[in-house]
Parts: sequence; structure tokens; C-alpha cells
Amino acid sequence: MTHLSILDLVRIRQNSDARTALDHARDLAAHAEAWGYTRFWVAEHHNASGIASAATSIVIGHIAAGTKTIRVGAGGIMLPNHAPYIIAEQFGTLAHLFPGRIDLGLGRAPGTDGLTVRALRRPIDSADSFPRDVVELQAYFAPSIPGQRLRAIPAAGTEVPLWILGSSTFGAQLAAQLGLPYAFASHFAPQSLLEALEIYRHRFQPSEQLAKPYAMAGVNIIAAETDAEARRLATTQQMSFTNLIRGTRGLSSPPIDDIETYWSPAEKAPVQAMMARTIVGSPEIVRAGLSRFIAETGVDEVMIVSDIYDHAARLRSFEIIASVGGLTTPVDTAPARPLLQAAGGY
Repeated sequence: MTHLSILDLVRIRQNSDARTALDHARDLAAHAEAWGYTRFWVAEHHNASGIASAATSIVIGHIAAGTKTIRVGAGGIMLPNHAPYIIAEQFGTLAHLFPGRIDLGLGRAPGTDGLTVRALRRPIDSADSFPRDVVELQAYFAPSIPGQRLRAIPAAGTEVPLWILGSSTFGAQLAAQLGLPYAFASHFAPQSLLEALEIYRHRFQPSEQLAKPYAMAGVNIIAAETDAEARRLATTQQMSFTNLIRGTRGLSSPPIDDIETYWSPAEKAPVQAMMARTIVGSPEIVRAGLSRFIAETGVDEVMIVSDIYDHAARLRSFEIIASVGGLTTPVDTAPARPLLQAAGGY
């Protein structure tokens, strides 16, 4: 059975705040663990008023502390923004706090705009050193050897599993060369998905971490009791992508009845291109769409984004997905309830 996992955007909603977004992420992870999802990832974004996961390693600690068995990690850390040594210290610490549960996905994009890149002190050519930085990071997680003068404490010996993330064929080639698992961001950049997967599988070289290729792909899924309700819930993500095109990224917006009143034809086309790998509908529609996606890509794992404004509706979406994906018993009509208290209740 193909594994199902969750990428949470940790969206800050209108009329809400970052603490609530962080607690909702932790609550979703607790539900996901009970429903049988394999892992729960958050990503590094900077200067994005609607996303609360900029301090990614801290967010991972918050989520992992509210769960017991599900893997928690970064999908991903934008490595050129950081010294590999610092990332090793952070994720080595997480590995000691939550043994056997921490993943480290690595990307080479800045995860932000040009102004923020300068604030991050990111060198102009930092992406060029990404392959070298990945290898350096691997070394810090390896067991120390006698006489080794530079160690990332407490990372040494934790062997935190690394993933290469990508939205083009570059990441596929690097993951294959290093023998690492590969995750393709088809939830927002689907154009090169099949080509990248083919390159990764064809060129894969076994490594100490991984004996054979292991591929993951992202997909947007909005599930609800009816097709109409799912389409309405999906307008939140459609508006978010439209705002991205407009350069006006903001807080997560409540759904609207007619998305055609929000975007122009010139905006609609690129948004639909970015969301080409999106499944929206009732349980039957989601089951069929997910099965087609897995059959077409042959991926070992699907990373699901369900960008829904209302927390209870988002829980229900992931509950339906778990059921139709074979993780839990068939869905009923009782919606999932929050497992954790509201902000400040931990």
C-alpha cells in the first residue's frame, strides 16, 4: 500500500493569529497519527504573513511534542539559507528529543522574496553550493571518528534521514546521485513531475541510507461530504495562489461561493496550471483521483496538502482521505473533533 503523509502549510487565518495556526498544526498531527498517516512535514517560508512555519525546527519540536509515533520533519529546510553546521545542531537536537521520528527534507530555493534573501544574508550564488552542502550535512550526522576535531554536537551519530526536495529535474538528479529519497513538489509545480521521477529512478545509486529508489510526490486534495462543498472549500487555496500571482500574499481567506468573481481569466490560467495535480470532491471522487495519481506516478508515498480555512473542515478532509486511502475504517458522518486544547492550553 502506498504511504500517505501530510504537508501542513501552518496557515494563519484571517481574524486569527500565529499561535492558533501552530496549535492547529499540532492538533492535526495528533489526528493524523491516529488515522495512520506516515509523516507530517512543515516547510520553511520567510516574510509570508499567512504562514507561521518560518522557524521550522522550532515548529517541528512543537508538533513532535504533541504526538508519539508519527514521523515529523521539514519539507523542507532551504539549505542555502543556512550553514549546514547549524542545521545539523538543530536537527540533531530534535533527533535526541524525538528518537527515530525526525525527517530532514532539503531544498535549494530561498523560500521568500529578494528583499528577505538579503535580510537572511544569503549569498547570491548560494544555490550553486547546494550539492556540496548536502554532503557536508550528511557528514555531521554520521558517527564521529577518532581524532575528528569538528563535530556538530549533538548531531553526530544520529544519522537523521535526509530527503532531497525538488520542483525540477535538478533535485531528481542529485537525489539519485547521492542515493537519497526524493520528494517532488507537484502540489504547486507539477509540470516536470513524471520526467523527474523517471530520471530519479533510472539514475539512482544505492547508498548507506537507501538501497533502492524511494519517491514521494505532492498533491492537493480537498475532500468533503459532497462535491459542491469540496469545491467551495477549495476556493481558499485558489485565492491563495491567485494572490501569489498578484504579489499580494496574505492571510488565509474563508471560502467563497464563486471563484470566478475573484480571479481574472489571465490569473485563472496560471493558477490552474499550478494546481493541475489537485483532487477536489466527495469521498468517491477523492478515492478515484488518488488511485489514478498513484497508478500514473508509481510513487511510494503521497504527500498531501489540504489547504482549508476552517480547522474542523480540514480535519474532516484528512479523515476522509485516510479512509479512502485505506488507512482507516470507512468514513461516517461524525466529524473529527480537536484532540488538543486551544492556544495556551498545553
